[in-house]
Amino acid sequence: MLPLTSDKENLQQIAEEMDGFLCTGGQDVSPRLYEQKPSEKCGLCCKERDEMETILFRMVYKRDKPLLGICRGIQLINVAMGGTLYQDLPSEYPTDIEHHQSPPYNSPVHSVDIVEHSPLYELLKAKTLKVNSYHHQAIHMLAPKALAMAVSEDGLIEAVCIPEKKFIWGIQWHPEFSYQTDKNSRAIFSEFIRMAENEG
Repeated sequence: MLPLTSDKENLQQIAEEMDGFLCTGGQDVSPRLYEQKPSEKCGLCCKERDEMETILFRMVYKRDKPLLGICRGIQLINVAMGGTLYQDLPSEYPTDIEHHQSPPYNSPVHSVDIVEHSPLYELLKAKTLKVNSYHHQAIHMLAPKALAMAVSEDGLIEAVCIPEKKFIWGIQWHPEFSYQTDKNSRAIFSEFIRMAENEG
């Protein structure tokens, strides 16, 4: 776990010394980062975390270090690369698909279609995947340099990568909740760790 700081000298040292980076879930990404006014449905944001993760992401991107973003992490990747978000799915993208499940969080609640020949497809060798889901924001406009790797039944982008980089992936679902029972969740983490070990 990294200290919450926007000190560029400290973050540069972190970016250079660490082999891989995991961006976890948490507060909503501020709409101000993609030049929108926060709606009434936008949740709690953390200015300090937004600033830190944006600075660090750009440093990691420049150094081509492995990075895996989960939930907020995929959203941060998309915004940092020039994309936008739905601030609140229930009000902006009504659907019958469950995107904000109740416990237990390791239970799958909907499916995603994996884009053929994407890195995620090559890893899992599967066209569809059952996933858990716990989010109220999601990618709206995909960042120009990002590639969608999985799409939910109702058309939301659920996984992305940056093809020009060795390993920058974002996953909207939560493999950290399901890795003990789901081989595909373990495979995603194993690939991230493998790429990070190659940096060491």
